[in-house]
Amino acid sequence: MKRRSFLERMLLFSGGLVLSGSYTAALATPSKLTIKGRVTAGSKKLANVVVSDGYSVVKTNRKGKYELPVNGQAKFVWVSVPAGYDFPNENGIARHYQYLDHNSKQDYNFELKALPADDTKHSFIIWADPQPRNKKDAQRMLDESVPDVQKTLAGMAAGTLVHGITVGDITWDNPDLYKEYDQGVATMGVPFFQVLGNHDQDLNKGGDEVSDKTFEATYGPTYYSFNRGKLHYVVLDDVRYLGKDKQYDGYITEHQLKWLEKDLAMVPTDNLIILCAHIPVHWGVKNREELYPILKNHKVHIMTGHTHYNRNVIEQDIFEHNHGTVCGNLWTGPVCGDGAPGGYAVYEADGTDLKWYYKSTGFDADHQMTIYMQPAEEQQQRMLVNVWNWDPEWKVEWWADNQYKGTLQNIISYDPVAWELYQGDQLPKGRTYVEPRETEHFFEAFVPATVKELKVVATDRFGRKYENRKAVS
Repeated sequence: MKRRSFLERMLLFSGGLVLSGSYTAALATPSKLTIKGRVTAGSKKLANVVVSDGYSVVKTNRKGKYELPVNGQAKFVWVSVPAGYDFPNENGIARHYQYLDHNSKQDYNFELKALPADDTKHSFIIWADPQPRNKKDAQRMLDESVPDVQKTLAGMAAGTLVHGITVGDITWDNPDLYKEYDQGVATMGVPFFQVLGNHDQDLNKGGDEVSDKTFEATYGPTYYSFNRGKLHYVVLDDVRYLGKDKQYDGYITEHQLKWLEKDLAMVPTDNLIILCAHIPVHWGVKNREELYPILKNHKVHIMTGHTHYNRNVIEQDIFEHNHGTVCGNLWTGPVCGDGAPGGYAVYEADGTDLKWYYKSTGFDADHQMTIYMQPAEEQQQRMLVNVWNWDPEWKVEWWADNQYKGTLQNIISYDPVAWELYQGDQLPKGRTYVEPRETEHFFEAFVPATVKELKVVATDRFGRKYENRKAVS
């Protein structure tokens, strides 16, 4: 369905729509329609497939049929694609949903396609904040980021199942550039799911109830789920637009939390949950204490973006990956605010075991740190090492002139390159509000002036070793 016709239907169904603060009314809206349909794969009728309107959650019966009471505020019906089946998509853009017509009693059927191979092992890519503001930025995304992903995909074993998730800020307040993003997805050649970011909202239509219309018309629901192998993926909308002056906060609405409880009740507790949102949950979502109890019976990894730095956090036994961005620091320089190169994350699932690495655009996969040398007192130099995908299970060791010196001291620091490029109200030229960010993935040692060469080896939680050497002048 074309975007314009969908928007017209949305306005018609809403009756003008209510403004901010109306969630209680929305939740109280009774179901006026019960829809039905069937989920099939060719001649096969698929049982126990989850179907939802974002409020109710049901499973298909042994004949692949379902009936679903539809909430008056529901805009979509979607299938939570089960393990073993391909993701419906249009040139890579996920199309696992249908638009709801509250004035029709039509059937909503879903036709799936079985995968040619077992999906217990698969990979996925997380893109955070591509965020082009103009055609120039978008062209860089197409010329730099997209080919880099193609190279990464080409390096995977033949037959590897891969999908992508973009965790928000697909563009920078410019939905006209969605077509460039869509072109990039089509070129990468794997299906992508989309998450709503604060820069993906309509800023001139009112509050949170109406600010998602263009995104919804282009990419469908702002929260949903799907499955691959032993992983259950959940997408949430944790951006609440406050209705004016681009103001928003991190908040997960009550109806999403209620839906999530119902959705997860359908998932085996031994499955791994991959929860995707835009604003980091561990510090940016005001009602995160309402979310965590819903997740407590599951092993969970959270995937977020928004901050333009790379950080790994464990909160209440939940591992949150706050990703560095595709755009670096808004396409103004090669690194994010913490010095992590612009790039994306690659995840490898085997059953419920998950491994990952950060892939810097334009570098090999083993590019995982930068070593800096800075002047220090008493005939010494300070060695500062940025290990941007570090978490507490990593070990970072160093050698001076081939003599082992032990583990490096972990500190909080700014990255020197990010500081030089972005610090102050005059930098970077043209977008002076970009600033460097302090983070905790830095390490230091003080080195005698007589040392000729330094070596640093960072070992990640999976035992993979990354080495870097630095000549000392």
